[in-house]
Amino acid sequence: MKTCLIAGAMLLVAVTGAAFAAEGAAADHGAAPVKQEIKVRQVSPAYWRVTLHNPPFNIFGPETIPQLNEVITAIEKDPDLRVVVFDSDVPGFFLTHYDFVPALEKTTGLPPGPTGLPPLPDMLVRLSRAPVVSIVSIRGRATGVGSELSLASDMRFASREKAILSQWEVGAALVPGGGPMARLPRLMGRGRALEVLLTGDDINGDIAERYGYVNRSLPDAELDGFVDALARRIARFDKQAIADIKQLVNGPSLPPDNEIGAGWAAFITSVQRPQAQVKIGQLMKEGLQKNPDVEAQLAHYTGELGATDPGK
Repeated sequence: MKTCLIAGAMLLVAVTGAAFAAEGAAADHGAAPVKQEIKVRQVSPAYWRVTLHNPPFNIFGPETIPQLNEVITAIEKDPDLRVVVFDSDVPGFFLTHYDFVPALEKTTGLPPGPTGLPPLPDMLVRLSRAPVVSIVSIRGRATGVGSELSLASDMRFASREKAILSQWEVGAALVPGGGPMARLPRLMGRGRALEVLLTGDDINGDIAERYGYVNRSLPDAELDGFVDALARRIARFDKQAIADIKQLVNGPSLPPDNEIGAGWAAFITSVQRPQAQVKIGQLMKEGLQKNPDVEAQLAHYTGELGATDPGK
C-alpha cells in the first residue's frame, strides 16, 4: 500500500505538472494562479481515479482544458493502465456547464488537439478511443459538459437518489457542443435523444437507466463500492485484450469525428447569437455560476426564461 500511495503521488505530479508550472509563471507575472481542478490518484498501476474538483459547482472552462488534456494524454500513454474512474468530490455536482465568464476568445483561441478537432471535442473523442476503459461515477449534477464527458466514457453509473443528467443548453438558446447530438441517439434512440436535447430537462438516475443514458442506477450507498469493484475486476485482465475488444466495439458504436466537430461549431456559433447572449445574461443576473439554487435547479430557471420569451 505504501508503494501504491507513493506512486499515486508521483502520478499526480506528473499529470498536473504543466498546470503547476503555469501557476508559477502566473505568480511571476502577477496574474491569478491557476486553480487545480482535477486530482489523479493511482489506486494501482492498472487502475486510476480522476476526481473533478472545482468547487462550488464544478464548472468547466478554458482553464480546465489544459488540465484535462494532461490527464487524457497520460491515460493514452501509460503502458500499464487498464481502467480509469471519473468522479467528483464537490457535493451536489459531478461536472456542470461551460464557464460563461471568460471571453469567448479564451476558448476559440486554443489550438486544436491531435485529432484536429478543437480541444474539448478532441479530448472527448480521444477518451472514447483510448485503449483504456473509462467509467464515470455520477453523484450530483452532470449537466452540459458533465453529461458530455459521461457520454464519451465507456460506462456510466449513477446514484439513484443524487444523480441528475441533462443537456440544458436549448433553454439558453444554445446548441450543445460536446457531441451529445451524435452520441445520444446511438445510446437511446432518436425520440428519447430529442426529448433530452429539446426539453433541456433534468433526468434522474432511474429514468437515465431506463433510457440507456447510464448503464445502471444504484442506491447511493452502493454506488462507490459497485464502481470500485467493477474497476478492480477489469484492472486484473490483459491490457491488449481489453484494447482489442474496445476497438472492435468502437467501430459500430462511436460517431465519426465530423459529427462531433459539427456540434462544437454549432455551439460556438450559437453562443454568439443575440438570443443566446440575452438568455445567458438573464441567467447571470439570476445568479448563474454564483447562486447554488440556480445551479442546482437550472432546468427550472431555463424553463422560466422560456415562459417569458417575447417570441412566444
